Amino acid sequence: MLYGAFKALVGTLSLCAIFPSAVSHAECPTDMVIVTGQVEHAPRKAIVKVQLIYPKGKIGESGDTTVEDGSFRIQIPFFTQSRAPFLNGSIPPEKCARKPETIVVSLVENDQEYDRVSLKRDKDFKKIDPSAYALRSEIMLHGPSGDTQTH
Repeated sequence: MLYGAFKALVGTLSLCAIFPSAVSHAECPTDMVIVTGQVEHAPRKAIVKVQLIYPKGKIGESGDTTVEDGSFRIQIPFFTQSRAPFLNGSIPPEKCARKPETIVVSLVENDQEYDRVSLKRDKDFKKIDPSAYALRSEIMLHGPSGDTQTH
């Protein structure tokens, strides 16, 4: 019985030595999209939702934040690994090129959407460091105007 346990341990250690990245963590970084802006006529319980959209319309990471004093700032981290590693991470090669194409920002309150903006990562964002993309300029979202009257 002791011999069988020893044999299993040696076999496991041998596999780890031959294929070290099969048991190691992925080496792709986590990047971040930073969205900032203002809200005109912000509803009392307004929430800004951000959704990352990848090529071919694939829905990715999302998050939301509250509006404070008419402004918001939110950071959405995303994993850049686009292909799962196989055995030693090189067959097929691990790629760290996954990036969102579109960032959708919407202003909502109680399931009521008041405004929505679609932004392109390559046009509307700039890389501010090796792992972060920030808007080139703040966006403006519009809540319901205060002058709605019924006649």
